[in-house]
Amino acid sequence: MDVSLRQVTKDNYEAVCDLDVTPAQEDYVACNMWSLVESSYNDGFETRVIYLAEEPVGFFMWVFESVEKVSIWRFMVDHRHQQRGIGREALALVLNDIRLNPSVAEIEICYDPQNPVAKDFYATFGFVEMGMDDDNEDMIAIIKCAKYDASYKSERMH
Repeated sequence: MDVSLRQVTKDNYEAVCDLDVTPAQEDYVACNMWSLVESSYNDGFETRVIYLAEEPVGFFMWVFESVEKVSIWRFMVDHRHQQRGIGREALALVLNDIRLNPSVAEIEICYDPQNPVAKDFYATFGFVEMGMDDDNEDMIAIIKCAKYDASYKSERMH
């Protein structure tokens, strides 16, 4: 499967805005148009279009909360392309891209605990649930990056 991540540009942003999840998923995912606006006016926000060959089929947005922590805020695959493994490949690509930054120690994702698919899906990538957010609305799950694990273990041994 030819899945790739590309920058949002003037040539593809409208296609990103036209992507939709199923009606049952609408409560779990913010509008892509809102995400693009949000990323344009805030520092540390990264956006990517998920492509299947040459067709935009999904969207990601993540935020550098600090030098060591990245939070994935948006992740969606258009309803016409779900259940085909595209989201799984795209998330693997995003996690690899984020891990290329040597200062990142932790990657976080939040999801509605009522979302029946999220927990198991994210767990397959190594996300571990840490508990509910401050508003008690979303589950927080994290991955500790290997570089962090090594330094943490070293610190604990001394």
